[in-house]
Order: sequence, then C-alpha cells, then structure tokens
Amino acid sequence: MNRERVAWIVCICVLALFALQVPGSNASRDDDYAFVRKLVDIHRQVAANYVEPINEDKLRDGAIDGMMAELDPFSIYIPPAEQEGFDRMLEGSLKGVGIQLDMTDDGKVEVVTPIDDSPALKAGVMAGDVVLKVNGENVEGLKINEVIKRIAGPVDSKVTLTVRRVTGEEATLSMTRQEIVVPTVKGFGRKADNSWDFYISNDPKIGYIRITQFTPDTYDRLKNALVGADADIDDPKTYKGLIGEGMQALILDLRYNPGGRLDQAIKVVDMFVDKGVIVSTKGRNRPEHKEVAHAEGTLPHFPMVVLVNEHSASASEIVAGSLMDNKRALVMGNRSFGKGSVQEIMPLESKGGELKLTVAYYYLPSGRLVHRKKDAKDWGVEPQVVIPMDEVQSAIAMKQRLTAELMHRPTTGPATQQTIVMSATQPTDPQLDSAMKTMIGYVIFQGDRISSATTRPTTQPVH
Repeated sequence: MNRERVAWIVCICVLALFALQVPGSNASRDDDYAFVRKLVDIHRQVAANYVEPINEDKLRDGAIDGMMAELDPFSIYIPPAEQEGFDRMLEGSLKGVGIQLDMTDDGKVEVVTPIDDSPALKAGVMAGDVVLKVNGENVEGLKINEVIKRIAGPVDSKVTLTVRRVTGEEATLSMTRQEIVVPTVKGFGRKADNSWDFYISNDPKIGYIRITQFTPDTYDRLKNALVGADADIDDPKTYKGLIGEGMQALILDLRYNPGGRLDQAIKVVDMFVDKGVIVSTKGRNRPEHKEVAHAEGTLPHFPMVVLVNEHSASASEIVAGSLMDNKRALVMGNRSFGKGSVQEIMPLESKGGELKLTVAYYYLPSGRLVHRKKDAKDWGVEPQVVIPMDEVQSAIAMKQRLTAELMHRPTTGPATQQTIVMSATQPTDPQLDSAMKTMIGYVIFQGDRISSATTRPTTQPVH
C-alpha cells in the first residue's frame, strides 16, 4: 500500500470520527471531505511530478500557513520548535530585536512599534517603518511569519534591517539580538539614584506614568508606583507611592503601547473604576462575555488624562476606551490603532504545535467595536481631544523619552540640579504638553494654587 493511499485512508478515518463527535449538517461534513480529498490529490501530484525533490515538512507547514494567511495577521500556526519563544513573548520576555510587526492591506510589513529598551529601538527603528530587507535580502511578497523568522535568531547574533520611513527615506540599521525583558511601567525621568521620577509637575503634584506593554506584572508595578507594593488599596492609611505623597492628578501615557495581556488591562481599569462594564467580547461561536468593575480594590478618585496615538493597540485601547466610556478619564491624542480581536491558543494533538486563532472581537462599554476591519471608516478609540503630531515631532518626542529614561552615569563631583522652566517655544510633544496643562488647569480650577514654578518642560534640547 503506497504512502498516498495510507494518507488518504487516515484522513478519511479522522474525518469520520470527527463527524461523529461534532454537530453539523451533512453539507458541512461533505465540504470537509471535499477539502481533504482535494488536499490529498494536490499532495500526490506534487510528490510524484514536481521537478525538484520536495521537503515534506516545508510542504506541510506551507499548506497550513497558506490557509491561515486567508484569515487575519493575528491568526497563525506556531510550530513546535517556535512554541517556547512564543510563550516567552507572552510572558514579557523574548529573544530577538524587539519589534511588533503588522501586514498592511497592500502586503507591506510595517512596524507597529519597537518594544521599549529593545535593540531595535536603540538602533533607530521607528513606528510606521516598512521593512524592505533583512540582512540585505528583499522581503517583498513574503508573509509576515516568514519575515519574523528571518529577523529572529540566536542571542548575540547580528541582524540588519533596511526600512523605509514614513517620509519615504530609506535607512539600513544594524542591531544585535538579545534576551529582552520588557519593562512596562515607567516614569517621566530618573532621579539621582536612578529610581523613577513619576512627577511631571511638582506643584501642583501631577503624576506621569507610561505603560509600554501589558505583561503579567503590569498591574503590580502600576500599583507599586501609585500606592506602594504592600499597600491595601481599600485602606488609604497604608498608602505610599504617588497617592501617599499627595498626587493631585495623573497622566497615563499609553502611546506606542502594542497591548499584551487582557487580564492585566482589565485589572488596571478595575483599579480606577468602581462599577460598570470594563469590556465585552463576542464572536461567531463565542457567547458575549462582559468583564465588570468592582468597588473593592478601587483607588480614590483623582483627575486623570490618558494619552493614545495611532500606535496604541489591543489592551491599551481597552484601557483607554473603557476609562473614557466610564467617564473616569479624559482621553487625548490621536485615534488608536484598531487591534481589537481576541486570540485563543489552541494546542494541537500529538505535540503538533499550537494554533493562535482569532475567535472574537472586543467591544467597549459604549458598544463600540475596537477592531479595524478592512475598508472600515470607524475603529479604535477616538480621543475626546484630538491633538495631531507630525512625523518630525513624533520622532523627536520618542528620542526625548528614550533619553530621559536612561540611567545616569556615575559622577565624581557633586550632583547638580537642573533648573526647570516651562518651554515658551512650540512644543515638540504637543500631546503631552497639552495633557500637562489640562491637568494643571483643572487642579487650579478646583482651588489648589501653584506656589512656585516647578513644572517640568515636556521638551528638552536634542543634541
């Protein structure tokens, strides 16, 4: 009995068993049989007649990748050899250069955002860059999974990316692959001891926290910054952190945040909201499920602005949109990315890898669909206050954030304190500048007075 016949008999047996276990119409089962019959026939013809010897593993994976490519960029097959790396990425650590990629409608591989502190960011990769070459080899026409495989590689090995900027210019950037532990909660800058300074204004006390991604420890790190790691949120007497120090308002910066763990996003919203729907999910074969806020574990109320831009995606859109719909925060910036789909990880039998499959969509409390479907005119989170930023401003603002977050080098002389004044020139980060002024104005309106000019500028000279 030849191999093709064995494969055909196995497929028929599997489908017969599947048909007995899974409800569905006879027409649906007939479609399954027809699909497998055609697949086996194609494989037989290729194996017998293709001009070159074939690699069975590559042929199998190619068939799977081709099927998944007809769905969306977020539904993918994860072979056994790649499961460990995929799981590490979900946990907030990964090996590579640290960029999130997406495929545009016209087939280009675009950088959604470089991950904070990653080799890619340090090498100059920017959100919106289109990847043209990897190690000098053209990637045009390749599927996103193939591009990712070419960029990935062993730790301490080098890779070169050629990208096209939004402005049309091309750049070739070299970087070294590393083990990346993703920091997710950051302040406005560093103190003298290299701990985070979470204030953008000292009087009034305006806090600033930037969440770069939602990983398993994001909620805990945010709680630590606001009230201290050991605090009981329901007992203000135990508070330390920003709120314990008398913070009067908060700016939560979710710009360039690609998303991550939904459970962490829900816990973050629940920290600020005491009742109402946080987010709901529903799909073709998934009943609607609503996540609801709880009064227990909610922080005291204080004024709050959330910043988003076109590179805020997934879980960051849930946080911003839910806080806005629940009237807990003012959202400022640009409309978010529109990645509002739910993926489930489905292990395959016989250690055959995993399937990451889109099964539902996210809906905000208002009922708004977050996900940007093809040809959609409405998606994501639309800020209540829209503040455009051009590419030059975005590039400078990102560079300034990176510079401000670097740890200080040791000094042999006495430390000096920089005099801080409000910038009188046109700000290069108008979104953050507007958020700061809005919060200061609100605090003043509530009756608190600024006793001295100690607010921080949102811009610094770039050298």
